[in-house]
Amino acid sequence: MKNLVRELLPPILLRALVTVKKYISHKLILITSKARNISSKQQDLDVYWDPNMAIVLETWGEKNVWNEIQFLMANCRGRVLDIACGTGKAIDVLSKFPFISVHGCDISDFLIEKAVQRGIKVEYLKICDASKTNYPDLYFDYSYSIGSLEHFTEDGIHKFIKENFRTTQKAAYHFIPVSKSGRNEGWIKTFQSYFNNSTDWWLNKFKTIYPVVYVLDSVWHDDISDGRWFICIKEEDIKEENKTGVA
Repeated sequence: MKNLVRELLPPILLRALVTVKKYISHKLILITSKARNISSKQQDLDVYWDPNMAIVLETWGEKNVWNEIQFLMANCRGRVLDIACGTGKAIDVLSKFPFISVHGCDISDFLIEKAVQRGIKVEYLKICDASKTNYPDLYFDYSYSIGSLEHFTEDGIHKFIKENFRTTQKAAYHFIPVSKSGRNEGWIKTFQSYFNNSTDWWLNKFKTIYPVVYVLDSVWHDDISDGRWFICIKEEDIKEENKTGVA
């Protein structure tokens, strides 16, 4: 199962996990994060089955991305997919909105079990690779991911976005850390590898699949990255809005 992982973990989680486990200092993370001569075809995957990761996933998005996903989803209606949902914390946060039903998928059976333990319905959860979910076409009205895509290989990123487009009817919202320098820093390794690239680099990835993509700033940031939301709109949704006279 672990060999199939193509999942979630933004750099802030890596730093938080390191703090919990007391493996290395903050300065050492910054030093190792500059190591770029590492194969971008390899990922560090065991962390998704680490009990300490489940602890970190319960708090890391407070006062930033968990507030932001609520604003993004507040006026949505219908079925929603949380891609790489982890322990289901974001699903829980969104449970206050009565007009959406939020489902979740994650490659880690360990994390999905944590989501079940918090009370999320088993039938709303799925263990699967985010780049091959086997959900029906256009099954979800909306979808989102938080800190997932940067940990995929470049080929995996394309497959993820393509699969997301296939299963989503209206729009998808993806939170990704981008390089604070504005440069394409490439494939970086701390405890887990990830791309720390520019906003434009990511925008080009999304625009190969989605016809319309907007970028919103997030309040999340760390020493080498700033958070961005990539708002991906399906062409079908744009046509429907034009019919109603809404620009």
